[in-house]
Amino acid sequence: MVVLSKSASVHFCVVKASKPSPIFPDSIPLIDLSKPDSKNLLVKACQEFGFFKVINHGVPTEFISKLESKAMKFFSLPLSEKEKAAPPDPFGYGNKSIGPNGDVGWVEYLLLTTSPQFNYHGLASNIGENPEKFRCAVNDYVSSVKKMACEILELLADGLKIQQRNVFSKLLMDEQSDSVFRLNHYPPCPEIQELNGGNLIGFGEHTDPQIISVLRSNNTSGLQISLRDGSWISVPPDQNSFFINVGDSLQVMTNGRFKSVRHRVLANSLKSRVSMIYFGGPPLSEKIAPLPSLMQGEDSLYKEFTWFEYKKSAYKSRLADNRLVLFEKIAAS
Repeated sequence: MVVLSKSASVHFCVVKASKPSPIFPDSIPLIDLSKPDSKNLLVKACQEFGFFKVINHGVPTEFISKLESKAMKFFSLPLSEKEKAAPPDPFGYGNKSIGPNGDVGWVEYLLLTTSPQFNYHGLASNIGENPEKFRCAVNDYVSSVKKMACEILELLADGLKIQQRNVFSKLLMDEQSDSVFRLNHYPPCPEIQELNGGNLIGFGEHTDPQIISVLRSNNTSGLQISLRDGSWISVPPDQNSFFINVGDSLQVMTNGRFKSVRHRVLANSLKSRVSMIYFGGPPLSEKIAPLPSLMQGEDSLYKEFTWFEYKKSAYKSRLADNRLVLFEKIAAS
C-alpha cells in the first residue's frame, strides 16, 4: 500500500508493507574483476538481475574519499547557500524535485556533466569551494570509474562472444559521450519512526536510460532492487565496492538478453546517505539498436532510435514509467 506524507509543502510517497523488506546479501551477484571467469559471471548477472557488485575494481580509495568529503562539505551548507547553485538546468543543485514532471523524493543532489571542459566556476564559487580543486576531484573520480565501467563492458562483450570487444565501451570513450555524474544526499528523516513502520521514498522506482551505471555509497542502507517477480530486496551497503546497473540502452543493444534493473532508494530515519553515480551514455547522435552479431536469426524486439530521441522521450516521462515500451516492436497479430 502507498500513502502520502506531507512535509515542507511537498507530498512525499511512503511505502507501507506488512513485513520488513527482506535482505538477501547472498542473492546479489558479487564479482571479482581480477578473476579469469569474471566475464561469464558478469553475463549471468546481467541476464538474471541486471545488477551486481564488483570488487578489485581498481578505483583508488583516495579518489573516492576526497570526492565524498567535498560532497558532504557542500551538502552540509545552509540551504540558502546550496540554492545559489540551483536549479539544475540541466546541471546544478536540486532539492526534493526530481525532473520536470512532478516526481519528488527525500533527496538533494548535484547533477554534473562528465565533460572535462565543464565550467565549475559558476557552480563551485557559489558553494565556498575552490573551483579547480572541486573540478579535479570530480575528474579524477569519474575518469577512474569510467575506466572500470569500460573494462566491465569489454568483459561483457567477451562473455557474449562479440568479436569487437569495444562495441559497448567505445560509446563511453567517445569524446561526444553524453555521460553524466550525480551526487545524491539523503538526509536523515526522524519522522519515519512515526509512520507506523512505513518507509519514506528517497528516490522513486525507475530504470536508468543510459548504457551502464556505476554506484558507490557510504555505509548507510536504503538502496533496493526489484526482482523479476516484482518483489523488492534491500541491498546491504558496502562502501568499499561498486554496484553496477544495466541501463535501458544496454538492454536494447543486447535485444533483451540483459535487463535494466528497476531500483529505488528508501530514506533512513537516523543516518545520512551519500551516493555517487556515474551514468555512462553514448553520443547524442548514436543509433541504439540490437547488435546484429547477437541476433542469430532472432527478430529485433526494438525499433532503432538515437540516444537523443530516447533521452528526450525519457525526460518527458515520470520516474516509474516503462520508457522502453514506446520503442518496442509490436508483434504481428
